[in-house]
Amino acid sequence: MSRRLRLAVLAVGGAGLAVLLVLACLDLPSFGGRRHPYGDRAVRASLARHTANTIASVNFDLRAYDTLGEMSILFAAVLGCVVLLRQARDEHRAPPAPADVAPAVARYALVVLPIALVVGVYVMAHGQLSPGGGFQGGVVAATALHLLHLGADYRALERVRPIGAFEVCDALAAGAYLVLGLTGVLAGTAFLANTLLPYGTFNTLSSGGTVPLLNAAIGMEVASAVVVLLARFLEQAVEIEEEQGS
Repeated sequence: MSRRLRLAVLAVGGAGLAVLLVLACLDLPSFGGRRHPYGDRAVRASLARHTANTIASVNFDLRAYDTLGEMSILFAAVLGCVVLLRQARDEHRAPPAPADVAPAVARYALVVLPIALVVGVYVMAHGQLSPGGGFQGGVVAATALHLLHLGADYRALERVRPIGAFEVCDALAAGAYLVLGLTGVLAGTAFLANTLLPYGTFNTLSSGGTVPLLNAAIGMEVASAVVVLLARFLEQAVEIEEEQGS
């Protein structure tokens, strides 16, 4: 295919996309309106499926397939980071030297660590009920764990952060999300359809059908992914050094 023909195909495709975007914009509700059709439908669907947090209903029910794509992007980023930052042949690991931590910083970090960890787990567990969810709670829990690096030293962090276990947990959580979606197909409904479990009592932890399970899977995947990402970058800064004379 010649360069001119490729440009022609690109122009035709771009023009078609532009027409579709213009037509979509012409059918949008008026700017600044108090009501929005999609928002109304999302709220009705959320209430019908006993999910108090409409955002969680959108992420893990109405658009759960989109969330699968977002999770896959993060999983691919972690995989790429692990491959690119692996120890090279001309590098070696040096034991990290103990770091001097200011007493005020150490006290603050060690006091805040358990509180932040509990908050992260709480945000994950209550994602279908209140603002937050697996993405936010996973990041909070993972970063809370790294307060140990500030409050003590890198070796203390290593003892409570087995990288291999978190890598396995990341893969298992991503697989659990897929398994929940495929279970719906095997049950005769649709992929990631919220029809497998009873919706439960509104505004309780067991409400929302499969929303809490998908939310928990995302929370574990995000928390594990952030831990692995930070671990690989910290290794480069603290442990891995180039061989002498290379």
